[in-house]
Amino acid sequence: MKIQFTDSPPADVRLIARIVNQGDALSDLDAAIVDGAKAARFKGRVGQVFEGFTVADGALRRVAIAGAGETDADARRLNIEKAGAALTAKYLCSGESKMVLDLGHADLSGEEAAAALLGLRLRAWRHDEYRTKLAKEKRVSLKTVHVFGAPDGTETAWEEAAAIAKGVEFTRTLVAEPANILYPESFVERCDEAFKGTGAEITVLGEAEMERLGMGALLGVGQGSERPSRLLAIRWNGGEKGEKPTVFVGKGVTFDTGGISLKPPPGMEDMKWDMGGAGAVAGGMLAIVSRKAKANVVAVMGLVENMPDGKAQRPGDIVTTMSGQTVEVLNTDAEGRLVLCDALHWAQEEYDPARIIDLATLTGAMIIALGHEHGGLFANDDDLADQLLDAGKTVGDKLWRLPIGPAYDKLIDSPIADMKNVGPRPAGSITAAQFLHRFIKKGMPWAHLDVAGMVWSDKPGHSWDKGATGYGARLIDRLVKDVAE
Repeated sequence: MKIQFTDSPPADVRLIARIVNQGDALSDLDAAIVDGAKAARFKGRVGQVFEGFTVADGALRRVAIAGAGETDADARRLNIEKAGAALTAKYLCSGESKMVLDLGHADLSGEEAAAALLGLRLRAWRHDEYRTKLAKEKRVSLKTVHVFGAPDGTETAWEEAAAIAKGVEFTRTLVAEPANILYPESFVERCDEAFKGTGAEITVLGEAEMERLGMGALLGVGQGSERPSRLLAIRWNGGEKGEKPTVFVGKGVTFDTGGISLKPPPGMEDMKWDMGGAGAVAGGMLAIVSRKAKANVVAVMGLVENMPDGKAQRPGDIVTTMSGQTVEVLNTDAEGRLVLCDALHWAQEEYDPARIIDLATLTGAMIIALGHEHGGLFANDDDLADQLLDAGKTVGDKLWRLPIGPAYDKLIDSPIADMKNVGPRPAGSITAAQFLHRFIKKGMPWAHLDVAGMVWSDKPGHSWDKGATGYGARLIDRLVKDVAE
């Protein structure tokens, strides 16, 4: 969707939209519109949309009003974003190709106006690449939004918001792609193309290099697949020279059958999004690089495919990680932590970060605990945990902190190796976090985000339709903005 700023609304645009606060008077509008809104019980609540029709200059006009809620709400900017998204949701396939968004009557700052535009654009993302037969009324028609009467500072704020939108859209596309299209090698190719000419540095490790480094855990997950595994790192040096970077590590299992510990067939098709952590890290990094963030940031993604081939690792196998610690693999479907442990260790050795955060669709137990409302947060550092909670609240990528500690850690001790890759049934998400914690160096601020319930949605959200949500990309960008810049 194109966002264009204009000094006067184009005469050929039939759809005129505005955003109002809860309780705002609509007295400047046509009486029929005002009466219609009243009859429809339109109050300006968040995401509420009313449509009416009027005749102006001899032409029929569609007038849309979207509610942004109360002006003193804690989530004011998110509510304005939801108002913009609600307009897109209603008119994306309406047959209208253009919309005028009249902000001249809205009491918004430049940043708030940019938030409305961000909602408009994010809600417009679709993944129709493989749909060859789509009814006309279901096809996207809305292509351009002409912004009229924008407050001072909107265009500058929109430049940054557009970079964030670009990152979120990239994450959604990666997550939505099927596994025969997106696999470790093609994931790398997509990132090579997306970051071309940006100034970011890309490093790719193949299987031979990872074997020399001793990444037995990561390589063990992918050894049953015909698709070779990869470790991808993207570095952005936008901060002070010599300043330690913030490092994000993403789980990138491009398809997860469970391996020899095979998953049940119903729902296995969803496991194309088991790379959602890596997708979030890639998209968040693209946002950071696109807006030229004044910070040093590194994104590391462990990319594998988990398949039940004759060469696949077996339950009971023992692997040696890059850190030298050994793992008894009791369940080959607990593979994400095996990918992450080597990626986390390598990232600490290679970049000596100021802080390290991993994102992963790690456990089904996380969905049982938190549903699809919050991602799980585990951390060894209270300040970092609070910073992540605040960043998530700001952008709508909500998190909820859960505990870790010695009582949980002992549950993953193995009688024949340093640890086993699964604990007992209770506290499954916590023992997974404890596993990762064993690979974090002493004194290193670390957080683990289990986003299993958040990267894909079976129902529309405030800025997405059914499918890939883009969760995590904005959270990463906001943490960098709040903490590292």
